[in-house]
Amino acid sequence: MKIEYLKSGNYYIPALTVSDECYNIGKYGMLRREYLRKHRQGLYTVMLLNGTLLKHLAEIDKTCHEMLDRIIPQMAEREGVNEELKAADQMEWVRRMNSI
Repeated sequence: MKIEYLKSGNYYIPALTVSDECYNIGKYGMLRREYLRKHRQGLYTVMLLNGTLLKHLAEIDKTCHEMLDRIIPQMAEREGVNEELKAADQMEWVRRMNSI
């Protein structure tokens, strides 16, 4: 890791830049950021200085959403929550889906 410094008077200040890439970081990315910040401070700082933190958080968020998209239908099928239940008793369907 190579960090460039700029001299300002008698001090050297790190020349940090923010990348132009835009990442969508949702709930799970934010949870990961808080975990890293509180429990893995060294890794958090290194990733922040390298400029890889936002990409990592976006990947974590994307992976978690993909897992949820796979797991929720499997759990609904296992619990017997299907379109027939939705047509017969919508409130029961909503209750069961919320519990999943």
